Amino acid sequence: MLRRALIAAAALPLARPSVAAEALPVLNVLVPAAPGGGWDGLGRAVERAAVAAGLVGRFAFENVPGGSGTVGLARFVNQRRGRAESLLVAGASVVGAAIASRSPVSLKDVVPVARLTEEAGVIVVPAGSEYRSIGQLAEALRAEPRGIPIAGAGGGSVDHVILCLLLKALGRRPLEAQLVAFPGGGATQAAVIGGQVKAAVAGWGEFAEQVASGRVRALATSGERRLHPEVPTLRESGYDVAATNWRGLFAAPGVSEAARRALVDLATALHGTRAWQETLAARGWDDAFLAGPDFAAFVARDQADTEGVLRELGLA
Repeated sequence: MLRRALIAAAALPLARPSVAAEALPVLNVLVPAAPGGGWDGLGRAVERAAVAAGLVGRFAFENVPGGSGTVGLARFVNQRRGRAESLLVAGASVVGAAIASRSPVSLKDVVPVARLTEEAGVIVVPAGSEYRSIGQLAEALRAEPRGIPIAGAGGGSVDHVILCLLLKALGRRPLEAQLVAFPGGGATQAAVIGGQVKAAVAGWGEFAEQVASGRVRALATSGERRLHPEVPTLRESGYDVAATNWRGLFAAPGVSEAARRALVDLATALHGTRAWQETLAARGWDDAFLAGPDFAAFVARDQADTEGVLRELGLA
């Protein structure tokens, strides 16, 4: 019944709430980070769009920060096993963090449902920073990287990889990066705005509002295209660095095949709604939708590729 209802909902721009509430009354989502970051933002955006489209009656969230996602991942694996109504929000950073920290759990222990978004990183500094351009910050990093504390997610995360790739492009050793890890985007934002660190590397969406309001200054982004007309990419600034962060949804280990298919159908229906497409545009997220077996194959490739990059950088 759930599968049929979700397939029918996918054909409509906005499904009727009464049908969706009967199909999936509640969805329990674990976010492996503190509120305010990229994973939390994705989870809350899924909630708004899914409820607006009538695909889910209500959501219940649990935020479990720590270990760049690996602490929450472990809790999800250990406490949500077999629970068909549970989802984990995760992505590229937890892949790298699990490898770098030699975590006993990884995304191999959960069930891929769908990749939803891809997002470039951004390097920001406090509004009053002495660094007015990415070139000025890069030269300071070239001179003494250990003297410039930079906020971001923990070791092995996409934030960390971007910083290490930049140092490598500058002729410095990646291990010289002075990364100050924070448990979530909200804490990272506060550290930059409050001047506790010299700069930060994070997802564009985590700082877009602060950039627009002038509370921080964006120096460069890590994608292939500009996300803001006045903010260059690292590559066009002369640094051969490009990295993006994908985010998606995972089911608990031990769920039945029928439950997995139903959750894939839910993600597919969500992706087809007007509410979700409007969310992508508003957040500046790239639509990276990939579901089911195709997503599972992508995750396996990404784990292998990420391990290779981390080994090259001396982080694994």
